[in-house]
Amino acid sequence: MEEKQLVRISKYLAKHLRHEPEALGLTLEPGGWVPVEALLSACNRRGFSLTRKELDEVVSRNSKQRFSFDSTGARIRANQGHSTEVDLQLEPVEPPAVLYHGTHHRAADAVVHTGLQRMSRHHVHLSSDIPTAETVGARRGRPVIFRIDAAGMRAAGHLFYRSENGVWLTDAVPPEFLQRIDPRANS
Repeated sequence: MEEKQLVRISKYLAKHLRHEPEALGLTLEPGGWVPVEALLSACNRRGFSLTRKELDEVVSRNSKQRFSFDSTGARIRANQGHSTEVDLQLEPVEPPAVLYHGTHHRAADAVVHTGLQRMSRHHVHLSSDIPTAETVGARRGRPVIFRIDAAGMRAAGHLFYRSENGVWLTDAVPPEFLQRIDPRANS
């Protein structure tokens, strides 16, 4: 499959598995799961041709590993990033001492004052390394990277979760646990 087709399918899946399952007539099960056959049927009914082979390729080749199959391969879900109501059934885990968040430069001043908020999603997304945070922050322009004192947050009672694809999640990051950094200084 060509990269352009992979991206097109990935965006379609993200839209419907994270934000609008009802637009395809789907209901997310606990954990965010959807039967693969129901997803394929719904896509094809709506004129979006998708085969199981193509779905398998998108799940395996997606650079951010946004989607996963359950252990039987019969169900699929988006790993995180939902705006629709769903219980992802994530258990709290101990975070590393430091995590990172990348955002675009236009949001940086607001982040310094208000901290990181989940906005329309279920959680704030954090990265375990600077390069990943830079990639995330660069989606909408020049990236700004924040260092998160995850150990301090945890000691203060904040909970952390880790999605199947390694993204760290938390409800919010108060400003006192943020430090704006220059990633070039860490190279």
